[in-house]
Amino acid sequence: MAYEYDNQNIFAKILRGEIPNDTVLETDHTLAFNDIAPQAPVHVLVIPRGPYVTWDHFAAKASDAEIIDYARAIRKVIDKFDLSPGEHGQGYRLLVNGGEAGIQEVPHLHTHVLSGRILGRMLPG
Repeated sequence: MAYEYDNQNIFAKILRGEIPNDTVLETDHTLAFNDIAPQAPVHVLVIPRGPYVTWDHFAAKASDAEIIDYARAIRKVIDKFDLSPGEHGQGYRLLVNGGEAGIQEVPHLHTHVLSGRILGRMLPG
């Protein structure tokens, strides 16, 4: 499958420094920042620095270093907000939308880290 990356999407502009963000974490391959329209008390977006459209695109084309860095950056966000379920953390939801059916609004891979309240079921039924 061919993936066409739009380098004018908002996340590409954030990565280039054209649009400011409220940075939570930066690594060699990943940027995490607070969502400008949060859907929960904690709502962090985690994006790879590379031009990847969806999770499957990233998994197929990213280097091992990028994939490892991305996964560990998500873990660092979970740790930073003390979200890991256990003695103190209340838990979290990771959400990745892909394509039209997944209601992906920005054509750059991003993972939502959500927490801070009971989030309800993902899908009704």
